[in-house]
Amino acid sequence: MSESKLAAPQMVIDSRMLYSSWVPADPGAAAALLPNGIRPAANRAIYMNQYVVDRPEQTSGFGDYSLTYLGLDLADHTTPDGSAPARFFTHYFNSSEAVRRYVAERGVPASPGTTTLELHGKELVATTTVDGVPIIRTTARVGNKIATVARGHLTYVTKVGDRLVAGNYPFIADMADPYELLSIEFLAKDHPVYALRPGSPLEVVKTASWHAPRSSFVYPGGERDLL
Repeated sequence: MSESKLAAPQMVIDSRMLYSSWVPADPGAAAALLPNGIRPAANRAIYMNQYVVDRPEQTSGFGDYSLTYLGLDLADHTTPDGSAPARFFTHYFNSSEAVRRYVAERGVPASPGTTTLELHGKELVATTTVDGVPIIRTTARVGNKIATVARGHLTYVTKVGDRLVAGNYPFIADMADPYELLSIEFLAKDHPVYALRPGSPLEVVKTASWHAPRSSFVYPGGERDLL
C-alpha cells in the first residue's frame, strides 16, 4: 500500500501524550483564526496536544512520528456524549510527510515540525520545534501512577474548501496521577502560533489538561459536514 494512499481510518496505540488547555492572553487574536460559521467557546479556551509515537509498530500505517496540534474550543458543538466542546485545528506540526499528506486531504493545516517529551524525575517537558527553532515549551509535574483509564471521543473540526467538517476521534488513555501543569511558553513571537499564547498568570483549564504515558486513538475516516 502506497504511503500516499493510506486507508482511513488509521489507528495509533501507546503514544506518549501531554494535553493542555488555557485561556489566551489575547482572545480576540485567537478568535480571528476561526473561519466564518463557528465561534469560540464562552471561556475562550485554547487546547494543545503534544505527543510522540516512538515505533512504527504502534500505528496501522503511519509509522513513527511526533506531533503538536492546537486551536480553539468551539461554542455550540460538542463531542458525541456532550462532555467536551468540539475543537478547531489552527496549527498542526507533524514530523511525518505521510501523516501530513493524510490529514491535509481532510482539511488539517499540516506543516513540518517535531515534538519531544522528556521526563526528568517528576518533571515532564514537551518541546515543539519548527525549522530547528523551539516555538513552544510545556512543563508539567507528573506522577507514575495511573489514576484512571479515560475513554470516549474527541471531536475536531477542519475546513475543507468552503465546508466545515467534523470528525470523531475515539481514544483510550491511561491518565497519570498526580498531574500539575506548571508552564506553557510560546518562544517565537514572530511565529503565527504566538496568537494562541496563554495569559499571565497562566489560567489553566484543568478538565482538559492531563498527561497520558499511554494513549491510543483512531484518526477518523467517516467525517461529516458540521451543521
